[in-house]
Amino acid sequence: MQPIVSIADLSKTYATGHTALQGVSLDIAKGEILALLGPNGAGKTTLISIICGIVNASTGSVTVDGHDIRSGYRHTRSAIGLVPQELTLGAFDTVWNTVAFSRGLFGMPKDPAYLEKLLKQLSLWDKKDNMLMHLSGGMKRRVLIAKALSHEPRVLFLDEPTAGVDVELRKDMWQIVEQLRADGVTIILTTHYIEEAEAIADRVGVINGGRLLLVEDKDKLMAKMGEKQLTIELRESTEAVPESLANYSLQLSEDGTQLTYSYDVRGERTGITSLLQDLSSAGLGVKDIVTRQSSLEEIFVNLVEESA
Repeated sequence: MQPIVSIADLSKTYATGHTALQGVSLDIAKGEILALLGPNGAGKTTLISIICGIVNASTGSVTVDGHDIRSGYRHTRSAIGLVPQELTLGAFDTVWNTVAFSRGLFGMPKDPAYLEKLLKQLSLWDKKDNMLMHLSGGMKRRVLIAKALSHEPRVLFLDEPTAGVDVELRKDMWQIVEQLRADGVTIILTTHYIEEAEAIADRVGVINGGRLLLVEDKDKLMAKMGEKQLTIELRESTEAVPESLANYSLQLSEDGTQLTYSYDVRGERTGITSLLQDLSSAGLGVKDIVTRQSSLEEIFVNLVEESA
């Protein structure tokens, strides 16, 4: 199946000499949720801006829905919805007029029924006659999403969609994203919140220094690169790790009641069986065992540190 967004060898160097992107290539499948992670200045917003036709690339090419973003600008721009990071809204217009006007900008015919459905989906229907200046920051964020979806795009870009939004509203936004995906919308989001990618993304891309370090299925990434930890609760506390267990690099808790063993999930053998046998031989009784896989945040931090 042809990807709905295809990026090939994309680079961007500004007049100041700053290189924001370096040889980025990426295919995005229809209907998927892709999370782009990276620190400030990594190139996330530049990448989105190029795809959306806001910034010109220095080299490389991008196609959206089978059309080049330069030669087929009219088609690609109408296929894309963009929710910017900044709350770029007027103050004195109403929610309804703002969203209806945005739909008209793309030459779409009036469709009050669609706009009503959209505003209800975003919990904005009861605010439709409110002026934007009277809305909370979270409601304004929802209006930005409504504007981006007003012309029924096939691809939606969310640039830091939950920045400055409280935890409850952030979870509401995740539900909205899932609803959009169910409607067939492809979603690409940039985020600083690792749990956001962990909760809703199908794939995760990590950008740093303008380079795309990797793009991987979220679950495969965590399985392939994640470290697991085995926490062993002892029946009785110990003052030190016995010398016979030195090869396991065990970490002893301050109270001496727990041992932590880290192992690579990619290894053919975890060493857990032999560890438990050696614990018994060393006279340490085991009360309980708990395993924990490293989070996406830890994987992300390690990747960024390696690329620095």
